[in-house]
Amino acid sequence: MSVGCPTVTTVDLENVNVADVSIEVGADAGVGFGVAGDPPSALSPSRAADFMTCPLLYRFRVIDRIPEPPTTATARGTLVHAVLERLFDLPAASRTPDAAAEMLVPEWSRLCAADELLAALITDDEERSRFVADAASALTGYFKLEDPRRLEPAQREWYVEAALASGLKLRGYIDRVDATPAGDLRIVDYKTGRVPLEAYESSALFQMKFYALVIWRLRGVIPKLLQLMYLSGEGEVLRYSPDEADLLATERKLNALWAAISRARETGDFRPRPGKLCDWCRHKALCPAFGGTLPPMPVRAVSGSAAK
Repeated sequence: MSVGCPTVTTVDLENVNVADVSIEVGADAGVGFGVAGDPPSALSPSRAADFMTCPLLYRFRVIDRIPEPPTTATARGTLVHAVLERLFDLPAASRTPDAAAEMLVPEWSRLCAADELLAALITDDEERSRFVADAASALTGYFKLEDPRRLEPAQREWYVEAALASGLKLRGYIDRVDATPAGDLRIVDYKTGRVPLEAYESSALFQMKFYALVIWRLRGVIPKLLQLMYLSGEGEVLRYSPDEADLLATERKLNALWAAISRARETGDFRPRPGKLCDWCRHKALCPAFGGTLPPMPVRAVSGSAAK
């Protein structure tokens, strides 16, 4: 499974401060929330990161279900992920940079046909051209990091779900899983955003350890390697090899987090946690930390789809 890459950084996650975890929005966007007011029944990496970043943000997204239209940044990530997933549908010899670039416009059209919010995001031809060019740049970054002609992924956009002994359900989508003939697994995640500062590298791998724990509980196998691929600029790869102690620590943290979420849901006390990310929050106008007025807590539904 070894592939060449210009930069490889190994980081120690032993002492991750979960309050600082930040996950790229949309990392598990395919998993539905359910109806407003329903108590959440499972946890995903994105929603775990939301609560750890700001409990009120978690409430807005999971309990209130306040809509968040896509941005050009999240849409670019969606497009690049779609192209990289479908690239492996091609015969190995055909997985070239030109082939990937040729997939951009058709994939964007397909995504827009399936999602009216994406379709309404970019309507100007010049803006669309810049958008596609930015996505093409991310694909160029991908080909600097590995050669897809040498890979045959075991899974792509793989939905996983597992229950811990505590009863907590963990779920989400994994971009890619590679497997060796011996059964060793590598979890791969693509990132189209900026490479994190060194101080935040360990937090960036929280999502990967979450998925490693799910696979361990689901399959009884600890993945050999967690790999985050940052596609911007010259590209960078963050790699980490987890062990049983790592994943048991992750499990304890998630159980403690779930207990905190459950207490907040029962009391209705989702307090804001102002910080550096507030300037990018889509719900800042509603936040009491910035003079906003909270909407009433939704009435819990008697029945309905389970929330995330």
